Amino acid sequence: MKRPESFTGSKYHVPNLVRALQIVELLAEYPDGLNTSEIAEMLHYPKNSVFRITMTLLDHGYLLRENSAKKYRLSRKLLIIGYASLTEHNLIEKASPIMRELRDLTRETVPLGVLHGEEGVIIEQISGTHAFRFMYEPGKRFPLHASAPGKAILAFLPVKECEAILLKLAFAKFTERTIIDKDIFRDVLIQTRRQGYAIDLAEGNDGVHCVAAPIMDQTGYPIAAIWVTGPSNRLRVEDFDRTGQAVAEHAARISTSMGYVIETHVPKLTA
Repeated sequence: MKRPESFTGSKYHVPNLVRALQIVELLAEYPDGLNTSEIAEMLHYPKNSVFRITMTLLDHGYLLRENSAKKYRLSRKLLIIGYASLTEHNLIEKASPIMRELRDLTRETVPLGVLHGEEGVIIEQISGTHAFRFMYEPGKRFPLHASAPGKAILAFLPVKECEAILLKLAFAKFTERTIIDKDIFRDVLIQTRRQGYAIDLAEGNDGVHCVAAPIMDQTGYPIAAIWVTGPSNRLRVEDFDRTGQAVAEHAARISTSMGYVIETHVPKLTA
């Protein structure tokens, strides 16, 4: 990781605070964790400085340490703090009751996710009622190009912002159904915006289908997405439209609770 140019460029910066932020950002890229020597080597910081900073972050609950491997990784504390700052209102507090209604309607797990750089991250879920159901830990990341929530958020972003993200995506192939052609993916986003919901046809994981819709803030910006996820034999292709309409309706209710005024029509995008 490159040290920020402003590290020594401003008399107002606190060097150890900058180092702590860089350590947090680095560990965000390594969910399995790094030890003190690895952090020091990758950031070109003195090992004793890294040790003191990581111990401070550990004592305050921002890091976790695996004693066997002596590796540090991020705790959920930053994610929890970030929940409240997503908007003026608490997104999870507003979304959870409506997500629960959607879960009761479909019986499948309903997660809530947000955009995080060139990935998505799950911040909440309402578990399905089937004996076999999918479960996701808050903080789990998902690829934007191979997931219904990723498509749902991208499709409703401002065009320039969406294109900037697409330029950075690697379009990794996860299954035989993963879309790896950027032009085809753009067409999918256009269709997603037209119909108001996105689908994942086992593109991220074999045998897993998802249907998602975006949540808007008061300005009409897609701040999150909710989706229904289930095995392909239960969440069938022939049910996508019916499920999509239900997910979009529940997402719209959350958007309204966030201050968004529902439009009577959606502008048609061009390729």
